[in-house]
Amino acid sequence: MSTIDVRLVEVTKVFGQDVAVDHVNLEVLDGEFFSLLGPSGCGKTTTLRMIGGFEEPTSGLIELNGEDVTWLPPYRRNVNTVFQNYALFPHLTIFENVAFGLRRRKVKGAEIKARVAQMLQLVELRGFDQRKPGQISGGQAQRVALARALINRPAVLLLDEPLGALDLKLRKQMQLELKRIQQEVGITFIYVTHDQDEAMTMSDRIAVMNRGRYEQLGRPEELYERPTTRFVAGFLGVCNLLPGHVDGTADAYALVALDDSTKLRLPLAQVSGSTDVEVGVRPEKVRLLELTDDVPAGANVLRGRVKQTSYTGVSTLYVIERSNGQTFTVYEQNLERAAANSLWRPGEEVAMTWSPDDTFAVRGASTASTADAASGSPSVNETAAS
Repeated sequence: MSTIDVRLVEVTKVFGQDVAVDHVNLEVLDGEFFSLLGPSGCGKTTTLRMIGGFEEPTSGLIELNGEDVTWLPPYRRNVNTVFQNYALFPHLTIFENVAFGLRRRKVKGAEIKARVAQMLQLVELRGFDQRKPGQISGGQAQRVALARALINRPAVLLLDEPLGALDLKLRKQMQLELKRIQQEVGITFIYVTHDQDEAMTMSDRIAVMNRGRYEQLGRPEELYERPTTRFVAGFLGVCNLLPGHVDGTADAYALVALDDSTKLRLPLAQVSGSTDVEVGVRPEKVRLLELTDDVPAGANVLRGRVKQTSYTGVSTLYVIERSNGQTFTVYEQNLERAAANSLWRPGEEVAMTWSPDDTFAVRGASTASTADAASGSPSVNETAAS
């Protein structure tokens, strides 16, 4: 059983009248790549800074390896931090930047040389030891900052959007590198980001934060496939949501009636204890058929008319409008249809079908709309009739 490296108990941080972090309870396991994901102002960086000792909580308890460190300064905590600006010393060589923490701890010269060489090899910067920070790229500077933070072998490494200054291609490359390095050193990483692709690529678990709390915590695939709130559904990619109410069961599925009396099926566990819900499905789970085509047995089905198309190469994005004015987003892979030059065209009537097992539910529209207005969730495909 994994041990707990970091524990937060009812941790709160208030700045004046603003509650930045609101009674957060959290456990991060030994050797885990754990991400705090959310939009600007959600409290993720403040939470990270309290773990590192750069901010004091207004109330609550913070433990590292079972020790209460709530009021300890940063230098007395066995953690290191990598910031977005890297904070390298421009007048020192790469070797001396990485060795800085060892020299402060009075480590002897031979050990310094060996450990710096080991770190530079880990981050794939062998041969760069005599260069200055101004002579390397942004991605290489990020690796130097990582090597400097790891060389003292902290129990936990905190990373505050360290890839934010890099271009998209390099950022994606460094995501894989960070995960590789974390797995090789076996140190607990706590990573702050607003980028859902970044969090999904690297993390063992993610806490999706909103307004000072996390709305859901789990594995990337769990959060994406089975979000429990409207905010999480929208923040982790595009999502179609349709308001309805539970109207019976059939076998292992709940039946949800939409406002036009159409009934959709989804796993019973998704609506446990709920009456008013919003039924959700990801755009890539939906298949488009002609109205005369046979629909797979047991599939959920909605009808609509193609309103907009956008060819993206790998797939085509379709916006489908239903008779009640609701819109539905569909991503269809460009395989046989593209080869046959038979992509759907605006104005064509289609049937949208998908498996009940790919369907989830979040809390009802009345509750969700209030939360969504406060959070400004941008990625949910609005389905309420205008």
